[in-house]
Amino acid sequence: MGLDGTQGKWTAPADRAPVALPQQRSQPFDLTAWISEPRPEAAPGVYRHGYRPTDPDRARDARVPAGPLLLRAALNLLVAWFAYVYGVELVLRLAGLLGLLNGLDQTTALVALVAVNAAVVAAVVRLFGRMGRWPEVWRRYIAPLLARTVTHEQPDPAEAARPTGPTDPWQQLRHRAPVAARRLDAEAVGDVDYVRIQRAWEAVLGDGELLSAFTEEVAARGAAACAHPSEARDLPGRGAVHDLLTRQLRLGTAQDVIKNPVAHRSAGLALDPAVLGTSLLAVGPAGTGKTARLARPVAEALCLQALAGTACAVVVGAADADLGPDEWYDVVIAPGDPASAYGLDLFGAAGEVEEAAARLADALLPDELSARAENARTALQQIVGPFHAAYRRYPGVRELRALLGGDPDGFAALEKALREAGQLDRHQSDLQHRMRQHGRADDPGTLLADRLALLDRPAFAECFPGPRPGKPAFAMRVLDHPLRVRVKLPEHSHPEAARMLSRLVVAQFVQAAGVRREQALFAGLVVDDASAALDAHTVRGLQRMRTANAGAVLLLRTLVDLPEALRTPLFGAVGCRMAFPGIAPWDGKLFSEAWGTHLVAETSVTHTPDTSGGLLRRSGRFVRKALSGTAAQTQSVTTRDVERHRWSPSELAHALPTGHAVISLTTVAGEQVPPLLVDLRG
Repeated sequence: MGLDGTQGKWTAPADRAPVALPQQRSQPFDLTAWISEPRPEAAPGVYRHGYRPTDPDRARDARVPAGPLLLRAALNLLVAWFAYVYGVELVLRLAGLLGLLNGLDQTTALVALVAVNAAVVAAVVRLFGRMGRWPEVWRRYIAPLLARTVTHEQPDPAEAARPTGPTDPWQQLRHRAPVAARRLDAEAVGDVDYVRIQRAWEAVLGDGELLSAFTEEVAARGAAACAHPSEARDLPGRGAVHDLLTRQLRLGTAQDVIKNPVAHRSAGLALDPAVLGTSLLAVGPAGTGKTARLARPVAEALCLQALAGTACAVVVGAADADLGPDEWYDVVIAPGDPASAYGLDLFGAAGEVEEAAARLADALLPDELSARAENARTALQQIVGPFHAAYRRYPGVRELRALLGGDPDGFAALEKALREAGQLDRHQSDLQHRMRQHGRADDPGTLLADRLALLDRPAFAECFPGPRPGKPAFAMRVLDHPLRVRVKLPEHSHPEAARMLSRLVVAQFVQAAGVRREQALFAGLVVDDASAALDAHTVRGLQRMRTANAGAVLLLRTLVDLPEALRTPLFGAVGCRMAFPGIAPWDGKLFSEAWGTHLVAETSVTHTPDTSGGLLRRSGRFVRKALSGTAAQTQSVTTRDVERHRWSPSELAHALPTGHAVISLTTVAGEQVPPLLVDLRG
């Protein structure tokens, strides 16, 4: 693949052969059955493919055991029969005593008898039917029995929504592009192919002039038409469950527990761009499955959507993190690895020179020096601005380090270049101020030069653009295209450099995602360890990404890895929060406060000594205490509604089972899902 960092365009390499549809599925993909599967509307976070909506009455009925329910219904039916028989007789006798039945002819007396029977039956059914839960018995047992024996069995509401016959995948194409439809009928079309071709067809519907080009493309290439520039049509080794029609990733199963809402119990939990657009923060210690059960599936989903032309993905993590093979990605950036084909543009996110310099300064400074960030930004802008004006390019790492360190030869050459470009008057004041600051104890330029020395290493010689041609540098401004990017950080060989690069890549993504021209593509960021990647500017940018069709998935081992001033703002900036088993109680406290409280019915039982009665009862209680050793007590039961945390810090820290997590969701439209206990293993 080639990249043009200046224009933000990219193309597939000429020597790369088309990638055939991988055969990782055990059976051929049944496109018709996949499309025909019902996808009813559901609450946010519910996996809609094959979803069967839960009947609230059935969910409530299922909580009552069958034995006690049927016994109570039978006892109430028996009592109701006697109440009916003696009730009718009692009403007739009272009517006779009052003389209401005197002088009635046979017809009127019969009508009165029927009315009395009907009134008594209604009263008896209303009273004993409620106590005996007859409507529940009817729904659970009698109605299904009658449906099977007397009438045709009624289908489940969700089953009724299933199409009765096969669905034509290419029905929309048959009228306007019959040649393309016939070619696709003869092809083995996968889910990625279908979504990609349908997206191209939607473009044709919006612009009729594209119809002939679309027809020619499909007639010539079949299911490979309108392919991703990499020519890939699927990902090797797909492991997660996806539904590309709804763009959902099935992450796990919401458990059937009282803490979960009824609509989500036993349903699949899904993530999609509407949810990821508010960003997701996941916290859990190492070994709890954050990477394997969250980061890798999300990265896989974003890469599949990129192949379908609906998303672009940037995945950041250590070189040995299991975030998918390199074949999943179009661009693999591995600073410090000589085999890496791509480098990273340190200024590749912003069109404005000063903004790009400010983001680089934020990335270079460690957390403990964040108080000097403003001076560092100014110092870097005083170098990068004049350099870009003089040479029409950004400085390389070594050039920038020398100028920040006060190299006189570098300043002389820069002044000469500015004079030749006619820009010296405009930038001379910045250069003079920078030269005056050099040598002072509080000079931020010296600090930045020392930090840049971590990147000015032989292992990174060709990783960053400079005066000499090197590796093609990836610029984050190309997020307008369905790219799949993997950044492998050298956490073991160069840990501090990895921290700086992580912060720089995340800051560039947040910066570039908000100013994209093509915001129809969802821009997704996955950071396997975000402890070094977050600063105040990035946290503020997370909120702005909601309106830019972009979102981030940030993984942390513990919130203690972040500066204390960032923890609460980070919780407020993300809309989705996820807690894994084994988090620390102080981490659980922030989750518990963010998820708030709800009303629960609390029952308290009070036991007090029984002092009631006269001499005989007190004597009996005295004898009982002497014989059994226990005093007689009275019991009082009090039920009241109290506010309790949805999940307490102690529950999050100690009660979550292995392979589970608690997650709350918020959509871009503002819909919220309370925290759900989810099994991530299925």
